[in-house]
Amino acid sequence: MSFNLKSQISNFKAGEYECLADLNIYDSPECKNLATQATTGRHLCVVANQTEAVQVILCEDDYPGWLSVNDVHHLQSATVTYAATSFTTQEIKKLLPQVIRFTHQAMAKPNYYLWGGTTGPNYDCSGLMQAAFVSVGIWLPRDGYQQEGFLQPIEMTELEPGDLVFFGTPQKATHVGLYLGDGKYIHSSGKDRGRNGIGIDILSEQGDEISRSYYYQLRGAGRVVKSYEPQRY
Repeated sequence: MSFNLKSQISNFKAGEYECLADLNIYDSPECKNLATQATTGRHLCVVANQTEAVQVILCEDDYPGWLSVNDVHHLQSATVTYAATSFTTQEIKKLLPQVIRFTHQAMAKPNYYLWGGTTGPNYDCSGLMQAAFVSVGIWLPRDGYQQEGFLQPIEMTELEPGDLVFFGTPQKATHVGLYLGDGKYIHSSGKDRGRNGIGIDILSEQGDEISRSYYYQLRGAGRVVKSYEPQRY
């Protein structure tokens, strides 16, 4: 590490910053495994510094992680503190066609499944859901199990386009998709048992092998009725 970079890190203070570029956020100070990504313009709070990484919390969804010291020059002190925007249920319902359109546009671009991907063109399952709703200003928590806990639970018979469907084990949601109507949902799935990117599957035993594998893991569904408000405010 150069002397200038060491000096920059040592002078890097705790506080709220704005991202000047799309940034990778890692799950440990070693900065090897991607946890999530922060798009240009997002706010984050610096918690602590280490030699190789800066501990941060993303302001919009309270998501913790580590930023490589090589990327701190892409931050600037926030001139305005992040404040969440509230939406009514009716406002959200009117925006759902745009949310669905976002996922179709994302699918139309060359993409592959990326664990931690939220900035596009490569997403993980919950990253695609978060990005789709953020495209209209609505924030969801970052991970699938967090999204499941945040949404209003609904019966499968009540599904409407724009609802989220969750898959996983009896203990925890590990996968999420966006319901499109007519028994179909769009999601980003991995190459090991999915489509290695964004695709459309059906909620039925009558689908292909991939659709069936997820259908057998179906946990339930939820409806977005509000935008996430950070707990630290």
